[in-house]
Amino acid sequence: MTVAEQNVGITMKGNPITLLGNQVSVGQTAPDATLVANDLSEVKLSSFKGQTLILSVVPSLDTGTCDLQTKRFSKEAAALGGDAKILTISMDLPFAQKRWCGATGVNNIQTLSDYRTASFGEAYGLLIKGLRLLTRAVLIVDKSGKIQYKQLVQEVTKEPDYDAVLTALKSIK
Repeated sequence: MTVAEQNVGITMKGNPITLLGNQVSVGQTAPDATLVANDLSEVKLSSFKGQTLILSVVPSLDTGTCDLQTKRFSKEAAALGGDAKILTISMDLPFAQKRWCGATGVNNIQTLSDYRTASFGEAYGLLIKGLRLLTRAVLIVDKSGKIQYKQLVQEVTKEPDYDAVLTALKSIK
């Protein structure tokens, strides 16, 4: 099966990158994907239906920007209470995600790995060709399973616009 290639203006350290998969759009039903939890169990995104989700997508928790992004969303998760669940998704091995969470004390979010099949990366058009990493993005999926917000960070080494994410979340509730 051939996977679509997308050039959507994303760069990494100023160099253009190609994304694999089909880009998702605001208003469409969020594609299902099977990810791997820190205990190696499989988790389907569809199992979160009925909850508002912030999908914080990062290349690797072991990089400075991803570390900052995940810590920031963990801090925001504490303030959100039960209004939204934050999932951080990367290609990191589940063991590395668990180690990172333990080392940083992050426990307000759930980390999930796409390392086995890259089904999330391909379903959302976020898999970086040639690197097998996910590009930096933030999506909000409402309780009915529809994508209500999408932010593709144009330069992978930069942080997302957190204020825009939180403003969008408030308008969805």
